[in-house]
Amino acid sequence: MLLKTLAELPGVSGDEKRVREAIKKEVQPYVDELKTDCMGNLIVNKRPRKGKKRSPKVMLAAHMDEVGLIINGIEKSGHLRFLKVGDIDNRVLISKPVIIGVENIPGVIGVKAVHLQKPDERKKTLKTNQLYIDIGAKGKEEAEKMVSLGDYAAFDTKVKEMGERCLCGKAFDNRAGCAVLVELLKRELPVELCAVFTVQEEIGSRGAITAAYTLDPDLALIIETTSAADFPETKGIKPVTNLGDGPALTLMDQSFISDGKILAALRAAAEDNEIKYQYRRFTSGATDAGNISLSKEGIPAGVVSIPCRYLHSPASVIKLDDFYATIGLSEAFLHKVSEMGGLNR
Repeated sequence: MLLKTLAELPGVSGDEKRVREAIKKEVQPYVDELKTDCMGNLIVNKRPRKGKKRSPKVMLAAHMDEVGLIINGIEKSGHLRFLKVGDIDNRVLISKPVIIGVENIPGVIGVKAVHLQKPDERKKTLKTNQLYIDIGAKGKEEAEKMVSLGDYAAFDTKVKEMGERCLCGKAFDNRAGCAVLVELLKRELPVELCAVFTVQEEIGSRGAITAAYTLDPDLALIIETTSAADFPETKGIKPVTNLGDGPALTLMDQSFISDGKILAALRAAAEDNEIKYQYRRFTSGATDAGNISLSKEGIPAGVVSIPCRYLHSPASVIKLDDFYATIGLSEAFLHKVSEMGGLNR
């Protein structure tokens, strides 16, 4: 399964090459052009099916990168110090296996054992500088033969099935969106597609800025994942999306307000094709849509997201029904846009 393959690959922000190469190999037989820009974005063009004269130029975007770590120090003991790349809760780091660098050096994130901690230490959330990566090296000299400063570390997690059509694994944010884009590129669609697998979204949506400027599309649809919180409710937490309730449509977030016509077209496409959908019911966070919508004179944009529990952790959970419904809704939206002749602004 492509989603499983992509999710298991390491691809921390700034180090997306292995993910990009896997996607390139998968889509090459189905597209007209593809290139990698200076930022590292993979840009894929697919012309509309034969007989379609003028069609809207639609940018589809999904980011390849995942949150992770970058090595910034090696101790005399051979343990590695690191910085976080992207937004990660320190509580999910402890004791997690990782792979480091192009050689996939195995390691584990360590911390002082509970038996050695003072009572007050046990009550505090650990800071990043209190954590380290153990690669089994006897000392600094041996560690330096295995890793270098600037190497990236990604969670070492295999995707597994669980429950009723659920998958558990790392980097569904946003390899799930990438897998949706790949599937769309394999289909015959009535619009000119400019699909972009972007880089560095987790550290400020940097790849999206240059890609949108280069392509200057008529409109854009961003495929993402978003937080699901349908677990036992605690005070102050309400579910924002639910697994199994279909793809989520974004109304707004910290950097973006959805274009009204795109939102209406997404709703119509879902309802005409009896595709269950929901709304992303909170405004925190941001996606590539913010920077894409501000490119040049402005680009009308919308976001469709796959609900995902435990985002930015080594054990996030999605439901396959939502994943496939996102493919269906995105395809139906492209047909709807073609029927409308674009957004007719």
